[in-house]
Amino acid sequence: MNYALPGDGGFHVGTFVKTTSPHVVEILGGAGLDFAVLDAEHAPFDRAALDLALLAGRAVGLPLFVRVAERTAAGLLGVLDMGAAGVLVPHVDTEQDARDVVAHCRYVGGDRGYSSSSRAAGYGTLGMPQAIAHGDRSVVVCQIESVAAVENAARIAAVPGVAALFVGRADLALSMGLHNAQHPSVLAATQDVIRASLAAGTPVGMFVGGNAERETYRALGVSWFVQGSDQSLLRQAAQAMARPPSTESA
Repeated sequence: MNYALPGDGGFHVGTFVKTTSPHVVEILGGAGLDFAVLDAEHAPFDRAALDLALLAGRAVGLPLFVRVAERTAAGLLGVLDMGAAGVLVPHVDTEQDARDVVAHCRYVGGDRGYSSSSRAAGYGTLGMPQAIAHGDRSVVVCQIESVAAVENAARIAAVPGVAALFVGRADLALSMGLHNAQHPSVLAATQDVIRASLAAGTPVGMFVGGNAERETYRALGVSWFVQGSDQSLLRQAAQAMARPPSTESA
């Protein structure tokens, strides 16, 4: 399923999926989201669970990205063959890292292996030229989440085939020796990445916790938002309807 990043002035909102049930994806498909991200880095998605989730996304017309556990050629090939609209790639620290990631996701000019039997190739119904053209439109988003990556952000953003940068503030904080993703130094580095990426003509994505934070970063030019997760949505809804603790004395 092909996906296009928002154009000038627009923005897209999705959420992380951390629960390995295709029903979660099916439900989210009716919620009006622009996309969702299957979190294979921090949630227990194996290959079979990813396949079912991607099948559910296709059934309901919800574009799905996969945040991969590692940026190997085999790992990227696997999720793209299963029909992911794109990949969110952690810990892209250098321009060469970004070039390697793009190469693993591209047939033409890259090293992505070809098979006509995958979901991405229509299970053999697409001709090779059409399947290659379709596959080479997969969206590659590179996570910036270290001091080195911040310093290299402009060069990473300029790599052909990098569709967007995504600021990972939690790991960025750890890279800076901090334990607070809202620390002023982390927020300053975040704005540095936003400015560098936009100057290169590359969109910027971020994880945000709610609408207010989203609007703050929209004003700075961020246009691709992963907001919360299926876990946080479920917890917040349950907490909203739970009875408050009794205040009566024992």
